[in-house]
Parts: sequence; structure tokens; C-alpha cells
Amino acid sequence: MPQVAASPSDPTARLIAELTRRQLRIAVAESLTGGLVVAELTRIPGASLVVSGGVVAYDTAIKRSLLGVSAELLAREGAVHPDVARQMATGVRTALAVDGRAADIGVATTGVAGPTEQDGKRAGTVYLGIALGDEVESIALELPGDRAEIRTATVRAAIDCVLSRLEGS
Repeated sequence: MPQVAASPSDPTARLIAELTRRQLRIAVAESLTGGLVVAELTRIPGASLVVSGGVVAYDTAIKRSLLGVSAELLAREGAVHPDVARQMATGVRTALAVDGRAADIGVATTGVAGPTEQDGKRAGTVYLGIALGDEVESIALELPGDRAEIRTATVRAAIDCVLSRLEGS
């Protein structure tokens, strides 16, 4: 695979370079970010080597039908929950398989961008899901700001969390 130049000051470029170096593919499932994570990843030239794609699962039914999130979990907790983020991250890896090969990494965003509450959760309540190998985790965020600021901060956190896990392994 060709190498992707990484700017030390650009975490997204560093992530794409690291994925390229390791020959890993990433798939993204987004709710509150509505495609912004995939847009950020594909901003980097050469991202097509490692970005399988993204699913905007804005409607809760899509989280269930396309990503395999448990209907019981969604009925009990709503879409803004750490287990939903984990299941989205796991499900997108297979939903966006390339030539029968699941993505190596799944990342998911679910939460409340505001301005009003959703499922009893206040604006700024966000969960990231990261599925890397056999490890699946959820990261809880409480973000300040308006709708645009919460969405932007969620994108940055998603990139930073995946990058830190790769650089730490």
C-alpha cells in the first residue's frame, strides 16, 4: 500500500497514515454527527485505502435493522446509551464489509446534539463506540456548547479515541 503523509499537528491525517501503515480498514456508524466523522476521515488524501464507508443511522430503526442493535435495548434505553454505541460499532464492521472482509475497526456516535433533550438525556450527552479486534468499548462524553459545537467536538473525540488506541497498541 502507498504511504499517506501524516502531519503531526493533524490527528485525522495521523489516523489515516496509521491505518494505512497497518493495512487496517475502518467503518463508521453515525447518529448525531450525521456523516461528519466520515467526512473528516475522507478529507485526507489516500483515505480510500482504509475507509470502508459510513452509515448514517439517524433514525433509531436503522440502528436496529442495518446495524443489528438489539430491539429490546432500544425499547428499554432509547438510542442514547453506551450499549447502543458498542453495538453500532460492532454492527457497522460487518454491515460495511468489503469483499466479505469485515472492517478491522468500527466507530460509532450516538447522543444528543440538542437543543432539546432526547430519551430523557440532556444535550451534550454522547457515547462513542469503538470496536477494535475483539475489544469493544463505549466512551461517555458530556460536551458543552450548542448543536454545532457538540457535533464538532464529537467528531474530534471519535478521531482522537481511535488514534490513541492505535498508537497505544
